[in-house]
Amino acid sequence: MIIGAMSSLSDCAPGASSTSHPGGAAPDGNPCGALRLTDWGVIRARGDDAESFLQGQLTNDVSGLRGGSAAVLAGYCSAKGRLLATFVVWRDDADDFLLACSADLLAPTLKRLSMYVLRARCKLSDATADVPLWGLAGAAAVSAFGANWPQRAWEAASLQGAGRLIRFPDALADAGVVPRALLAGGGPPAALPALDASAWRWLEARSGTARIVAATVEQFVPQMVNLELVGGVSFRKGCYPGQEVVARSEYRGTLKRRAYVLRAAAALEPGQEVFHSEDPGQPAGLVVLGGGHAGTFAGLVELKIAATAGGSLHLGSADGPLLTFVDQPYALPAAAA
Repeated sequence: MIIGAMSSLSDCAPGASSTSHPGGAAPDGNPCGALRLTDWGVIRARGDDAESFLQGQLTNDVSGLRGGSAAVLAGYCSAKGRLLATFVVWRDDADDFLLACSADLLAPTLKRLSMYVLRARCKLSDATADVPLWGLAGAAAVSAFGANWPQRAWEAASLQGAGRLIRFPDALADAGVVPRALLAGGGPPAALPALDASAWRWLEARSGTARIVAATVEQFVPQMVNLELVGGVSFRKGCYPGQEVVARSEYRGTLKRRAYVLRAAAALEPGQEVFHSEDPGQPAGLVVLGGGHAGTFAGLVELKIAATAGGSLHLGSADGPLLTFVDQPYALPAAAA
């Protein structure tokens, strides 16, 4: 696979309305602006044992979250190592953690996690109503937050009572790199244009950062969606559900599936099957995320690595819409290239 170079940031003028930039788009055509993430929710974990409880449940290390200056991406797996959910996790105060996930998974995930609290001093609750979430994209968003905009992915900045700003991995679009962030617990500057929901999902896909939704629960081991490549797995922390499977996939070199960013002629939805021309009788992969912007569609698609070597890929059926590779947002391990 060809890895794209990180070119100049897209821009949209602060103060521009969504009328002058329909759907929130920069002059170069890339998505730009702010979007209320109504399809996300927030779980709160509070108590003296909140850290140790989460440390024993998630794929990433939460013990290093101190002072509100960082967040982590983490998976929550079944005993078979399959992802039940993905979270963006940050520390609200000493004994208070917030976990952002897909809203359609919040209730079942909260119920499942609560089953394992047992005697731990940790209370889990739905904090969605208390912590509004906004997706931010484009150089105008960077300019609007100035020095508060974090420099690297998963860094966070406290906005003095106006929420927490968490840097996400950038999206690699055709017209350049698009910076992204999550604003939690506050509201964006009014000057930012409105960003279309499908365009935000398009940026999610083009960043190569997986987010598990109801349609993809228990479909993937973390490495199948490159979760470890975007900082979502620690191989040095203690035990968690499915750790043995995740570690075996990492160290035995047996992984036969990876996620790739693909372009499509039609909209892609999570859970849709993808077929390869040389083996049309069975699916070669599954859509993880998909979105559209300015008449173009892109998706993060989990595939058999062997299916990337030749032939053609199609959405939904062997004669469905054609899928083509774009420059990938990060380097894939040599075995998966």
